[in-house]
Amino acid sequence: MGFLELFLIGVGLSMDAFAVSVCRGLAMPRMDWRQGALAALFFGGFQALMPLAGWGLGRQFEQYITSIDHWIAFLLLGYIGGKMVWDAFHDDEACCQTGFALKELLMMAIATSIDALAVGITFAFLQVSILPAATLIGCTTFALSLAGVWIGHRFGSQYKNRATLAGGVVLCLIGLKILLEHLGFLG
Repeated sequence: MGFLELFLIGVGLSMDAFAVSVCRGLAMPRMDWRQGALAALFFGGFQALMPLAGWGLGRQFEQYITSIDHWIAFLLLGYIGGKMVWDAFHDDEACCQTGFALKELLMMAIATSIDALAVGITFAFLQVSILPAATLIGCTTFALSLAGVWIGHRFGSQYKNRATLAGGVVLCLIGLKILLEHLGFLG
């Protein structure tokens, strides 16, 4: 898996965190870069840790499922992406609560990074070098989350659903690409 694919996976995975960050920015009467950076650090950190945990789990079961790993990757990425597409059209305003309590940030960071755990399992099957991949995903999420806080503060909630939709479509397409490559349709 190349840099571009890993970067696109990082962008796709970060869209939930981006959407929550936009909501956080909406709640700020004045742009607070310290709070924005703290939120981005939580989101980016968990988006980096979860693939590592998933990769560790996936490596434990790799020998049993290597013959169907491409189907697992396709199904996991398709499910995660499909859920994001669904969420884009079925807006949940619960993310737009105010405040930056550490406990709340922790819970949101975990909630928005569960899909990264599944991607980490997929990485184990695809023999992806996990440290560079997790670092890229974490850094991408950090940057997009910080940008999300600023965009939310500056422009409002008009981009939240579009970002979630784009992230979902990207993950679905990457899952489809993996399946088609393993079935021999793409070289």
